[in-house]
Amino acid sequence: MSNPTAAMLVIGDEILSGRTRDANMHHLARELTRVGIDLAEVRVVHDDAAAIVAAVRALSEAFDTVFTSGGIGPTHDDITAEAVARAFDTPIGIRGDARAILAAHYEARGQDLNEARLRMARIPEGATLIDNPISAAPGFTLGNVHVMAGVPSIFEAMLASVLPTLTGGAPVLSQSYEVRRGEGDIAAPLADLAARYPELSIGSYPFIREGCHGAQIVIRGQDGARLDAAMAELAGMFPA
Repeated sequence: MSNPTAAMLVIGDEILSGRTRDANMHHLARELTRVGIDLAEVRVVHDDAAAIVAAVRALSEAFDTVFTSGGIGPTHDDITAEAVARAFDTPIGIRGDARAILAAHYEARGQDLNEARLRMARIPEGATLIDNPISAAPGFTLGNVHVMAGVPSIFEAMLASVLPTLTGGAPVLSQSYEVRRGEGDIAAPLADLAARYPELSIGSYPFIREGCHGAQIVIRGQDGARLDAAMAELAGMFPA
């Protein structure tokens, strides 16, 4: 049986401009692999409501689960919550439980829950809150879309609370083997190996090290015995 599928939508001009390097995709991919959910697509869109709405609708229809990161803070360009509500044709407004969380957080720090901070209590109707133990402002789940912060530490904390609620599949195992030959020399044997193990994913990742051309061969799959067998064949084809 195939594993559940997931997609990620990364939102923010700062990612597309190169100002910020995205770390959340890497973390999400590792965590989903661990629980047996296949991350099948990642999109990056800028801070544009129409683009976010279109991407959320497309990904939500195509995959079992969607994760978004970015755009749920207190500033004018944080438009993700409204866009996700639009994507589901759902009303959005200040919600009492989200407001209470923020009020307690800022009161404990001697700060006001001003109009800007209150923007983070905007939650679409029918959504479930995602806990934020770092800075209190919650994310939310609407349908099969999990809307989370872009700050890596907060994204990771939110993901930790969401993952136990999802149904995973078989964890994907992987092994790697270094071949000190150019890809042009190993392409045909690798293709034959892949044909003999269609249930496995066999990838070749080239490198040049100290003037030597080589490739890191990574084999991934859910069946440990078949993975071991393929690795043994690979080692026999290209002895170290």
